[in-house]
Amino acid sequence: MIGIQGIHHVALIVSDYDRSRRFYTETLGLAVIAETLRAERQSWKLDLAVPGGGRLELFSFPAPSARPSRPEACGLRHLALAVADVAEAKARLEAQGVMVEPIRRDALTGRDFTFFADPDGLPIELYATG
Repeated sequence: MIGIQGIHHVALIVSDYDRSRRFYTETLGLAVIAETLRAERQSWKLDLAVPGGGRLELFSFPAPSARPSRPEACGLRHLALAVADVAEAKARLEAQGVMVEPIRRDALTGRDFTFFADPDGLPIELYATG
């Protein structure tokens, strides 16, 4: 686990359910709350617990349309996860083969942050809590 400390409910539609399930549970270390096959929709729904009481939901649908995922694209900018130590979390992700950008410092808050991507290219930010 990389030390995520909190997030509120976020729902993501993924292109490859099994690949994303492995990434969010094994690479990021999130625990499964529930997993449901919604046969009438040809869709899986995976509820994941995020430390601090948050929840992340993964949905699969047949042939979901693509969405721009660059941090500056219109729409969802990125998913930010709180961690105590950005450098430590970065090192743990890199040890698992995840490409992570160099750590930067937020000019407004003075806190460290960095970005990496999930299997569908969704930008995920690690942001220092203190």
